[in-house]
Amino acid sequence: MREKSQQSAVSNQQSADRMQTAERKPKATRDEYGEVLLELGKKRSDIVALDADLSCSTKTNKFARAFPERFFNMGIAEQDMIGTAAGLALTGKIPFASTFAVFETGRAWDQIRLTVCYSNTNVKLVATHGGITVGEDGASHQALEDIALMRALPNMTVIVPADAAETASVIKTITDYKGPVYVRLGRAKVPYIVPDDYQFEIGKALVLHTGKDVNIVAAGIMVFAAIRAAELLAKDGIDAGVINMSTIKPLDGAALLKAARKSKLIITAEEHSIIGGLGSAVSEFLSENYPVPVKRIGIRDTFGCSGPSDELLKFHGLTAEDIVKTVLNSRKKAVGSKQ
Repeated sequence: MREKSQQSAVSNQQSADRMQTAERKPKATRDEYGEVLLELGKKRSDIVALDADLSCSTKTNKFARAFPERFFNMGIAEQDMIGTAAGLALTGKIPFASTFAVFETGRAWDQIRLTVCYSNTNVKLVATHGGITVGEDGASHQALEDIALMRALPNMTVIVPADAAETASVIKTITDYKGPVYVRLGRAKVPYIVPDDYQFEIGKALVLHTGKDVNIVAAGIMVFAAIRAAELLAKDGIDAGVINMSTIKPLDGAALLKAARKSKLIITAEEHSIIGGLGSAVSEFLSENYPVPVKRIGIRDTFGCSGPSDELLKFHGLTAEDIVKTVLNSRKKAVGSKQ
């Protein structure tokens, strides 16, 4: 009875937290980025911005209007943009280089590898339109492997904010951080997740709740789906924890170990290929430090397709209901293996 009461209390607290954040209307992380970059530009003259002819979409156009002498539209030449950003960093500037995630990490990977990571220059790569929620633009514009590409590079920090509030904290934090950073933002509006007093720290996960039955480790838009899934599971008496692992690299190993030791079952959820992203990072860490069953929810080694973002999330199995099914199936298998 006491355990059920505790689970109910946790569920009630999660619902109360959601009520508070729900008072704020959903907002795209790219919109918040544009506003925060402008705000920082007013305070710091060493900040410069670069874009590859997509500033209206990445929202760097706000910075461009206010500080035209510190904004560089490089045209459809992503490789040149990265090289120029590295050069500006070497002069003491803090360059924010933005375009769509698929173009920034794909077309300019060699330049990122050599002029940013190998040279360890202080470049901030803030890419928008990550994942399948780009929607109708289709597979050519849906970056599903960008986290894997950036995560494999030495010296690179990789961050995927869950909402607009976390995005604001991330951008402010990386401004003062010395070294290469990749931040993945989205196109669609997303609900607020993090508390009002939240302060992002590189390499520190936001543990919303540690569950005794299962813990869901999520990033980006999947954090909201994980919270919803935990609420649905609570109705069935399953205590599901939720961890917002917004820093994919470096991973918060301490938070993972605590969750794994308590529940013995981990579910990862990401709007990215299950190969090389959050699921891979979590699996690699736990296999070496505390082996427990890990089930990965994400894009299953396929390209995306064109369609409304909500329908694409359902098509690829990235909804709260899909997380619930994965948890229930994993628990059934675990019980069956013990019999």
